[in-house]
Amino acid sequence: MRGGNIIPKRMPSPVRAKKRLGQHFLTDAAVARRIVDCLEAKGGRALEVGAGTGALTQFLLQRTDLQLFAVEADPEAAAFLARTYPALSPRLMCANFLKIDLPAVIPDKFSVIGNFPYNISSQIFFKILEYKNHIPEVVGMLQKEVAERLAAQAGSKTYGILSVFLQAFYSIEYMFTVEAGVFSPPPKVKSGVVRLLRNATDHLPCNEALFKRIVKTAFNQRRKTLRNSLKPLLGKASTALPAMHLRPEQLNVADFAALTNAAEPYILASGTASSPQVLPSKRL
Repeated sequence: MRGGNIIPKRMPSPVRAKKRLGQHFLTDAAVARRIVDCLEAKGGRALEVGAGTGALTQFLLQRTDLQLFAVEADPEAAAFLARTYPALSPRLMCANFLKIDLPAVIPDKFSVIGNFPYNISSQIFFKILEYKNHIPEVVGMLQKEVAERLAAQAGSKTYGILSVFLQAFYSIEYMFTVEAGVFSPPPKVKSGVVRLLRNATDHLPCNEALFKRIVKTAFNQRRKTLRNSLKPLLGKASTALPAMHLRPEQLNVADFAALTNAAEPYILASGTASSPQVLPSKRL
């Protein structure tokens, strides 16, 4: 662990948690430091999402290897952070992370870390995907079930849409589980910490907009084989393409890319690709 300070076992929660914001403040300093220690922060900058009462912030500010930025949507919590950590104040934003133009705030590459609110954790990761070339690393604490889903490999029952999208561009590791009792108020479920490290993939070897559509369509009926779930897109071709006898959770990123390339001529010919979401080869 970085630093030699004695860590109090529990930290008080000086801000009232607001249910509408999905706030569960971490009160165990040892867990907070353990999360911070997961961050490699090789780029020298980090953005803390949902800084709350500063459970992670206090340890992030002790690190001499990074410049910390923070975003907090709750004005009460943001005011507390500004008072408690005046050195952070110039780089503290009271804003909704999902609405921030990240490159405008932090022009260079930066890591993302945070105790992510359960109610928007998936949206946070979709936002990270939009800026994947700016974000080489993510360390996040979120609902255990969701954390496990992100790290799940093909063949797992928890493997899903976000697993595929994130694993296309990040290596994902489930770090450890956090019990509900270390939060105020305690959530009804356990939490999990994951670390994402950007891989070498600049873009997929297929039409990425169509890749997204195929993955979403397949997992929307995950209990069905691809032959049935993709029939609205592929028509009769759903019986002719490879892997159609499999279910979506059996395909990894490379498999979905290969399926996208095989399916694209049929989709274009059938006219089901007339949507602007498919024809341009948009980047994920």
